[in-house]
Amino acid sequence: MTRTGHVTLVLGGARSGKSAFSENLAIETGLTRHYLATGRAYDDEMRERIARHRVDRGEGWQTHEVPMDVASEISRIAKPDTVILLDCLTLWVTNLMMEERDIEAEAAKMLGALAEAEGRVILVSNEVGLGIVPENRMAREFRDHVGRLHQKIAAQADEVFFIAAGLPLKMKG
Repeated sequence: MTRTGHVTLVLGGARSGKSAFSENLAIETGLTRHYLATGRAYDDEMRERIARHRVDRGEGWQTHEVPMDVASEISRIAKPDTVILLDCLTLWVTNLMMEERDIEAEAAKMLGALAEAEGRVILVSNEVGLGIVPENRMAREFRDHVGRLHQKIAAQADEVFFIAAGLPLKMKG
């Protein structure tokens, strides 16, 4: 089977401009836009952040709250006339860790969904491996899970971008 979709991975640090860059990529496709939000509103600050992101995105997005089962949602939505923007993979990994899910199995399901997806899929994630080694086990495991996930997605993706200071560096594609 030949893949008909197009996968883009967008990496960057906090406040690097990766979400705005990704949203513009999605808008430029002219396709029906779906936003997969993985963040959970555990406190007032996060609720405000989520509300601000919705306002910043503007009209024309169908938003889906998907904190866990991103593979099924990608499979359900991905069509030739759609673009899916998933923001973000690091919050998704956090959710999986908090629920004590098998991260490798969930990642494999997502990679399978990406391989079969039609249309466009844009995945946003924080690059967490550029700093010092975290001092606690959970933080190190998080960094390792995210780093391995990024490598697997980048190998499969058509395009990979790294964003710093709002400037994109095309790494693949």
